[in-house]
Amino acid sequence: MTNRPSTEDLIHRLATAPPPARLSGRGTASLMLGAVGLALALFLTLAGPRADLLPALADPQVLAKLILPLVLAPLALMLALRSARPGVGLPLGLLALPALAAVGLFGARLVQTPPGLVLPGIMGHSAAACLLSITALSAPALLLGLILFRRGAALRPALTGGLVGLAASAAATAGYALYCTEDSPLFFTLWYGLAMAICTAAGAVAGRRLLRW
Repeated sequence: MTNRPSTEDLIHRLATAPPPARLSGRGTASLMLGAVGLALALFLTLAGPRADLLPALADPQVLAKLILPLVLAPLALMLALRSARPGVGLPLGLLALPALAAVGLFGARLVQTPPGLVLPGIMGHSAAACLLSITALSAPALLLGLILFRRGAALRPALTGGLVGLAASAAATAGYALYCTEDSPLFFTLWYGLAMAICTAAGAVAGRRLLRW
């Protein structure tokens, strides 16, 4: 005769089991940053940063394509962490600040560009490589982030997953900007933004399945 555990036994095991590890903001940020950093280190070791990086940073537009994702990454991660804690306010409007700055850069360059040069400026020479590189560089941190965020209590798992994807891809974009020589805001605001949107959508889809409880 098989001995089946009683309801009391099950309750006792659940009560005495050690609690799962809580979501740590500092630990999560460190691990995700490490994942992005390793991917970028490998990429920049193989491909190398742009040859004129230091002089190029004197150009405000080049500086902007580095600073905007650097601002967006910690902002998105902070919001992701807050979204995984029920009852904590979620000021999503903060994400509009770097987005509006990017739109402003795009618009300013658009009005300064002759009509015949707008499309070439948007397409550049490496749009496909930009999308592929940023999404690939984001993947390790996105996957790790989703695993770590399972320790949280996201009430809106798709939103949390999307914010994790945005944080990972923004960090990867900042690193990719050290390599990319496409300095027109017509190019980088569109293609960097599209790459981050793809990773955000991927995070939202995965988060909806992996982060629900």
